[in-house]
Amino acid sequence: MGFFFLLALLFWLKNIFAYMVDFHLGIESSIQYFILFINPIATTLLLLSIALYVRRTKAAYITMLVIYFLMTLLLFSNVSYYREFTDFITINTMLGVGKVASGLGESAIRLFRPYDVLYFIDFIVLIAAFSMKKIKMDTRPVRARMAFAISTLAVMVFSANLFLAEADRPELLTRTFSRDYLVKYLGINAFTVYDGVQTYQASQVRAEASPNDMNEVESYVKEHYAEPNDDLFGIAKGKNVIYIHLESVQQFLIDYKLKDEDGVEHEVMPFINSLYHSDSTFSFDNFFHQVKAGKTSDAETLFENSLFGLNQGALFTQLGGKNTFEAAPDILGQTQGYTSAVFHGNTGTFWNRNETYKRFGYDYFFDASYYDVNDENSFQYGLHDKPFFEQSVQYLERLQQPFYSKFIAVSNHYPYSEFTNEEGGFPLANTSDQTINGYFATANYLDKAVEEFFNYLKESGLYENSVIVLYGDHYGISNSRNRNLAELLGKTSSTWTNFDNASLQRVPYMIHIPGQSNGGINHTYGGQVDALPTLLHLLGVDTSNYIQLGQDLFSDQNEQLVAFRDGDFVTPDYTYYSSTLYDNRTGMPINDPSDELQAKVDEWKAKVDKQLSVSDQINNGDLLRFYAKSGLEEVDPSTYNYKDALQQMMDIEKNLGSDSTSAFSQNGNQSTVDLYQTKTFQEYQQMTEQDSGE
Repeated sequence: MGFFFLLALLFWLKNIFAYMVDFHLGIESSIQYFILFINPIATTLLLLSIALYVRRTKAAYITMLVIYFLMTLLLFSNVSYYREFTDFITINTMLGVGKVASGLGESAIRLFRPYDVLYFIDFIVLIAAFSMKKIKMDTRPVRARMAFAISTLAVMVFSANLFLAEADRPELLTRTFSRDYLVKYLGINAFTVYDGVQTYQASQVRAEASPNDMNEVESYVKEHYAEPNDDLFGIAKGKNVIYIHLESVQQFLIDYKLKDEDGVEHEVMPFINSLYHSDSTFSFDNFFHQVKAGKTSDAETLFENSLFGLNQGALFTQLGGKNTFEAAPDILGQTQGYTSAVFHGNTGTFWNRNETYKRFGYDYFFDASYYDVNDENSFQYGLHDKPFFEQSVQYLERLQQPFYSKFIAVSNHYPYSEFTNEEGGFPLANTSDQTINGYFATANYLDKAVEEFFNYLKESGLYENSVIVLYGDHYGISNSRNRNLAELLGKTSSTWTNFDNASLQRVPYMIHIPGQSNGGINHTYGGQVDALPTLLHLLGVDTSNYIQLGQDLFSDQNEQLVAFRDGDFVTPDYTYYSSTLYDNRTGMPINDPSDELQAKVDEWKAKVDKQLSVSDQINNGDLLRFYAKSGLEEVDPSTYNYKDALQQMMDIEKNLGSDSTSAFSQNGNQSTVDLYQTKTFQEYQQMTEQDSGE
């Protein structure tokens, strides 16, 4: 038992050393530090206790040492891997160890540090101690009762660890949005086991899938297909696509004015409102988010694949690194010659984006490593929006046109506390909920950042040749807080219902096409799954042979049936939410529908369930690997390298010479970065006061 606890202590020290020196897990509170210090204990005790059940003395010691060595090897392998990829080793990575090793090449030796000897020097000391009889084998076997007690203790410690982890990070195991979080809260061993279980479950479904399963999918997609609007098909052909991800922005923020303590109204998003009402913008006021646990990443899945996320967990983290996709960047790249890039001021491994984007066919991924991120210009979710857009243009100007790009803004993210001080320049709401109070100030900050980015696009010459799509990814205020929001929306908390909750699932969706004058506010009911066919048809791309579950929002054949991920739905006349049917005109529940209406509801429910089921079939079975009728070549993720992207783009410019179409080249090989103008909060406030005075 003395040797057992010695090994347990040594391995705990190795874990803490790795946490403090090699891993960057973003510890934000004292409770997270406490969890970090205890999370190696449970699995260490449990795994080492296996040796306590071995009755023969020598075999027991050898078993204990082998387990200890394997745990150390796993820990050190993750340390080395993290240094290169800022990520942890998954089971799929282990299974593809050949590709990982080849990817490291000659640089592998540079992954080692002089202090790495600390991970293995104890083996030399232990072997020497045994040979010199400093450590003697205890020939008395451990009683089975004692061995069981140690195992039970390990389970109890793990239960306490998990309880604390779930308390600090709810839905840790169900959402699984970051491997960093799983390691931070549960440790390397637990993460590896958990990843193994998920990998096995996914592989079983995937293994049982066959080409025949695509028949049902193809049949559904063919029947569900909505033909494009002839008047709008191809009106943006050949134009750049710029997606602007409006983090946590809900539709009620459009045109919303917040009253301060003096009763003065302040428009929350004046610039985005101007786009919403522009004749050059096709705006939708009945557009709903359809995400679940994956939230932001689910929105990306929906927008770029016209497929839903998973019913549990996030597709990005569970399947994003292994499935076959036919995503927007790949479609436009193969059929229209587009270059593609995604910009995000957070770490590339967050939500497994660094792997998923390769499967989507993104040529470039500019994550936090490409930005100057510091404590002054960032928070836990990444670089703030103003410096994010400003620093992004140095890369945007190098993209060959036409390009497909996505900018993921993050500042308007829960808990909405970043711009609630006096420097924010925007008043706080006056409710009992501090989260709600700050929501409007962070949304106002986002609006200013988007305006500055638009100004740059105009000055650089990119604006006129681009389609700019702005969208809200999911709710910003959760249902549990909506009653506190009610009065700000002209309602009362006492009469707030689930119909109101359903109505607040609306998010903005705007397609801004400079030069168009037939835009306006469209009242069609739709969801995020409809965005891809809508965009592709505007770009003049025939989608009839693609596996997409949405319908063109401009099509006369659009059913206007919006499915939520949990099976609820919305139509222009009715809302079905939490097993209750509501009349959209009155907002009142329909407790006793007519037989005719009930039949219609049953029909809608069957269609919704079918759409979700087909999506799950495609994703869980990885069925697109069997599909060839689209004419697309399957994406090979190994051909994508997200390091040194700027140099890659500069090399392309050089090779193309006068044929280069990047903004940099078209500007006489001069940078457009200086055209980007940003203002402080105080400068905006002064401008507002001057405008008011005039």
